[in-house]
Amino acid sequence: MVRPDIGEGVVVDVPATTANLGPGFDCLGAALELNNRFELRSIEGDQERFDLIIEGSEGSHLRGGPDNLVYRAAQRVWKEAGVQPMAIEARVRLGVPPARGLGSSATAIVAGLIGANALIGEPLSREKLLELAIDIEGHPDNVVPSLLGGLCMTAKAASHRWRVVRCEWSPEVKVVVAIPAIRLATSEARRVMPKLISVADAVVNLGSLTLLLQGLRTGNGDLIADGMHDRIHEPYRWGLIQGGQQVRRAALEAGAWGCVISGAGPSLMALSCEAQAQAVSRAMVRAWESEGVASRSEVLPLQQTGSHWRAL
Repeated sequence: MVRPDIGEGVVVDVPATTANLGPGFDCLGAALELNNRFELRSIEGDQERFDLIIEGSEGSHLRGGPDNLVYRAAQRVWKEAGVQPMAIEARVRLGVPPARGLGSSATAIVAGLIGANALIGEPLSREKLLELAIDIEGHPDNVVPSLLGGLCMTAKAASHRWRVVRCEWSPEVKVVVAIPAIRLATSEARRVMPKLISVADAVVNLGSLTLLLQGLRTGNGDLIADGMHDRIHEPYRWGLIQGGQQVRRAALEAGAWGCVISGAGPSLMALSCEAQAQAVSRAMVRAWESEGVASRSEVLPLQQTGSHWRAL
């Protein structure tokens, strides 16, 4: 292990994610080609000092200090490694808008873990960082693909270990993400969900998830269309997203196989073939405009490599 000199730092690139994909609540997520870039640098000061500089208009409400998620993640690494905490500065180029259901908090956690580990010579394995990321976030659906890339199914096995399965994604399946100007906190989206669900709803989700994964593997739009249905979280969250149902309907009418809430929302994620992707994108933006909500929409490739770092 090493301790960085003052001014020494690393750059960490972390992809956005879309989680749940309908029936895969809290276990399924995919990394997207939309990144946050974090420059982490050792600075003078005590172990409570964390300076945050945001590049981009979206993050004006984000603050530094010891409670910042990046720094909390960094502290976990140093504790595990037996290293005295240090003051750091984070300069963030924000490509993933916060509170939109695209894994912004996951990027902060992953950047803090990878960056802090890199600053001290990478004593912790990627498996250990994955375990810490899930523990900090509380669920694996965003942090796992954010760290590893691709489409990931994550579950805790009978051995009480987290198991990650990298699932196949056909290049024929395109992701359309529509991002509204409105925000929605994950805590609020979780609050509206019931504490218990029926056996019937659980069975529907299990079947839907099986169809969805097979459809994504083969590029079969009919399987994807039948698989993008959820009874665990979406029925309770649509009411929190202004114009959400109208945007979903517009996406389907434009040729999408399915349209779901991305993560906890309010962004929506549609899947379609390449020929229809741009039409779906335009239809979603127009539908939100008709509801008085500004938005932007992008056709985003799957990001396969996950997070990576380099020295400054």
